[in-house]
Amino acid sequence: MPAALRLPGRLTAPGPGWTTRADVVIVGSGIAGLTAALRLRAHVDKVLVVTKDVLNAGSTQWAQGGIAAALGPEDTPEQHEVDTLVAGAGACDADAVRVLVNEGPEAVRELIALGTNFDHTDDGELSLTREGGHHRDRIAHAGGDATGAEIQRALIAAVEAAPDIEVIQHALAVDLLLGEDDEGRTSVAGLTLHVIGEGERDGVGAVHCRAVVLASGGLGQVFTQTTNPVVSTGDGMALALRAGATLRDLEFVQFHPTVMYLGPDSRGQQPLISEAVRGEGAFLVDGPPEDGGTRFMQGVHELADLAPRDVVAKAIMKRMLETGRPHMWLDARHLGREFWERRFPTILATARSHGIDPVTQLIPVAPACHYASGGVRTDLYGRTDVPGLYATGEVACSGVHGANRLASNSLLEGLVFSRRIADVLPAELPAWREPSPDRRTAGLVGGEVRRELQETMSSRVGVLRTAAGLAEACAVLDKLAGHGAEAVDQASWETTNLLTISAALADAAALREETRGSHWREDFPERDDAQWAGHFDATMDDGVTAVSFVPAPATDGGLR
Repeated sequence: MPAALRLPGRLTAPGPGWTTRADVVIVGSGIAGLTAALRLRAHVDKVLVVTKDVLNAGSTQWAQGGIAAALGPEDTPEQHEVDTLVAGAGACDADAVRVLVNEGPEAVRELIALGTNFDHTDDGELSLTREGGHHRDRIAHAGGDATGAEIQRALIAAVEAAPDIEVIQHALAVDLLLGEDDEGRTSVAGLTLHVIGEGERDGVGAVHCRAVVLASGGLGQVFTQTTNPVVSTGDGMALALRAGATLRDLEFVQFHPTVMYLGPDSRGQQPLISEAVRGEGAFLVDGPPEDGGTRFMQGVHELADLAPRDVVAKAIMKRMLETGRPHMWLDARHLGREFWERRFPTILATARSHGIDPVTQLIPVAPACHYASGGVRTDLYGRTDVPGLYATGEVACSGVHGANRLASNSLLEGLVFSRRIADVLPAELPAWREPSPDRRTAGLVGGEVRRELQETMSSRVGVLRTAAGLAEACAVLDKLAGHGAEAVDQASWETTNLLTISAALADAAALREETRGSHWREDFPERDDAQWAGHFDATMDDGVTAVSFVPAPATDGGLR
C-alpha cells in the first residue's frame, strides 16, 4: 500500500477582490461545457461559462478523427455498444455505455441542426469512416481531419448568439466554495477564480452560485509528451478531489499509439496522427522497406492496424523495445497526394511543418499521453458525491470508457452526458447558500518542480509500468510535495494540481496488479478478473489522499 502523501487541502490564494453571481457556473468551453450551457440557458436565470484561456483553446478543437455514433444504414446502437465494451476491457459501466450509444445518434443530429458542417459523400449522405476497435464505419468527420475545430466553431457561434450566457475568459478555477445543505452535507456554494485582465474582474474573485458543472478537460500535462493542449493540467479533477468528490479509474490513461515523434527532447503538446489515417488504409511498419522493415500488427489482433488503441500502443512499445528504436513508422504513401490534401489537410500541413511529407515519406510515430478514461466519478446524470457539483466530458468518469476509450467516443460522451445534466439540473438546483469558513489546510507547490514531475510520470507511470518504477515515482512525488512555492501564481497552482492528480494516479497504478486496457504492468502481464474486476477510487480529506478498491457488482454486465 503506498504511503499517505500530504498535499494541500486547498490552494493558497489571495482573498477575493471581486464577486459575482450566477445560478450555474460551467467550468470549461469544449463540447461538454458549451453543450451544457446552451441547453441550460432556457431553464435557469443565469449561466456563466468560465474558461482557462479563450473559448476555443481546449481539447475539442484538436479532435481530428471525428465523433462516433450509429448513423449508418447497417449500423446499430447494439453494435456500437459491443465495440465500446470490448475496448473498455471489462471496466465499463454497461448502463452508461447503453446511454451513450442509444442517445448518441440523436445528439449528433442535434449538433448538425445547430450548424455543424460534417463531411458528406457525393450523393449527399453523411460521410462515415472507421477507426480502431470499430467494426462499422460510424465516425462522422468534418473538414477531413478538423472535426473538433468545426464542432467548436458551431458551438461558439451559438453561445455568442445567446446574450443570456455570460463568458469569462482567461479564468483559472482555483477552488470550490463550500457550504452545507439542509441535511448538513458539504455542498457547493460557489468557486474562486483567478482572472487575467477581464475588465473590472482581475485577479482572484468569488462567484457565488447554486451549482457548478465541471467540463474542464483532462490531465495530459502530467506527462512530458501529450497530445493535450497546455491548459490540460487536471485542474477540475484536483479541485473536485479537494472538495470531497471521488476520482475513479485514474490509472487508465490512454496513450495514443500514433503521435508524431519529434525527438527525445521534445516536450509538451505533440502532433497527433489520427487513427482515421489507419482507418483509410495506412499501416505500421518497424522500419523503412529498404532496410527490411515489415508490418508487425498482423497476427497481434483480428483488426491488425485498427485494433483498439491499447493493443496498438503496446505492440508499438514492444517492437521499440525489441529493436532498440525510439519510434516506429506509419506508411500512408499509397494514399496519394490528392487523397491526403482532401481527407487529411491539417495533418498533412502539420507533418510538413516538421519536415516530413507523408505523401512520399514514412511518418515516425510513438505512443504519447492522449486521454484520461478516469476522472470525477459521476452517475448517469453527471452528479458527483458533492451536492451541487456535476461533471461531464474528459474531467468525468461516467463509466463509458472503462480501461480504454474506444476511438471517437470522447466527443460523443461530452455531448450526451451534458444533455443529461441539463435534463435534471434545473429541477435539482438547491437554494442559495453562504460559503462556510474554509478550514482545509492551504498550501502550494512551486512551479519549478513541474518538469521533474512530468519526467518522473513519463518514465515510471507511462505506457509501461512496474512495481519498482511505481515505487520510485511515489517517492519522487513525496519529495516534490515538500517544495513550497515562493510565489502565489498560476504556475504554482497548476503544478500543485498536477502533483495532486499524479499522486492518486500513481497510487492506483501501483495497487492494480494486473494488465487491463491502457494500464500495462510488465510484472503482472495478464488481466485478472478474479482479483481486479472493479475500480480504484481516490478520495481526499484535508490533503491526505486514500485510494481504495471497489469490486464490481456481480450483475454489472460491463465488467466481464
